[in-house]
Amino acid sequence: PPDLILLDIKMPEMSGYEVCQRFKAEPTTQDIPIIFISALDDALDKVKAFSLGGADYITKPFQEAEVLARIAHQLRLRHLQEQLMAQNEELARSNQELEQFASVVSHDLQQPLQSILGYTRLIEIKYPEILDSPAQPHLHSILEAGYRMQQLIQDWLAYAQAGQALPDFGPVSVNALLEQVILNLKVALTETVAELSYGELPIVTGNDVQLLQLFQNLISNSIKFTRPGVPPQITITAQCKAPTQWLFAIHDNGIGIASDHLGQIFNAFHRLHNSKLYPGSGIGLTTCQKIIERHGGQIWAESELGQGSTFYFTLKAASSPP
Repeated sequence: PPDLILLDIKMPEMSGYEVCQRFKAEPTTQDIPIIFISALDDALDKVKAFSLGGADYITKPFQEAEVLARIAHQLRLRHLQEQLMAQNEELARSNQELEQFASVVSHDLQQPLQSILGYTRLIEIKYPEILDSPAQPHLHSILEAGYRMQQLIQDWLAYAQAGQALPDFGPVSVNALLEQVILNLKVALTETVAELSYGELPIVTGNDVQLLQLFQNLISNSIKFTRPGVPPQITITAQCKAPTQWLFAIHDNGIGIASDHLGQIFNAFHRLHNSKLYPGSGIGLTTCQKIIERHGGQIWAESELGQGSTFYFTLKAASSPP
């Protein structure tokens, strides 16, 4: 196809407007810039030309130098657009390869790590009389390191899966999701004497696996980042912001986030707190952001240091119950 088209409006068999429409309707020619050249100088004629996809409009009589300058300008713009499209395609391909690599590596690491943890637990249970007291702490250290690695792998896997192609979305009951989250976090909720409160929440459109990950990550953070001696209090609410959109809020009474750090919390591997006091992979919130973006929503946080945080995010409403 040509790099650029110069098109008159008044032509014997077909008007320039109709020719332009046909070019723009074809995927192979729709991106070719079209410059209209016409004796019609009424504003409505020019508006129509641009509304049909024209890139420029030159009225007759014209100066050759002006036409050449406008052609050169449009060709430069098209060259830059092609460069940008190529870079975007390469970036998307690189991101997909990276996500696939992370997913494969995470899966491949799971099995040997399970073996290490399994045999270490077996030694601890079956041979306590062989292990002298100085050896016990070392055995516990192996298990703790293994569990940390296991959590890192699971977080990486969740992050990789959040960027992969999703099946068709469907209606998802948030209340049903939270029942599963409570089961998954039962130990942490019990150990911290956490209170999780919510009422009747809406049905949204989405992927139930990823939305489960979203709520679990955010609630898990509220349990983890608590003030000493203060049991976590977590409240989940939803507000209808439009006929097709819900605004969710997850509020806690934890340690909070300094205002100058709020803009960085969704960056991968960004840690706000001591990793020994608050262990984690540093990609939990990044995964949440990716999930919300895949669902066409937004996520942000408001917080006061020492008082707690509120995470807000939007999800599309469901048109029918699950």
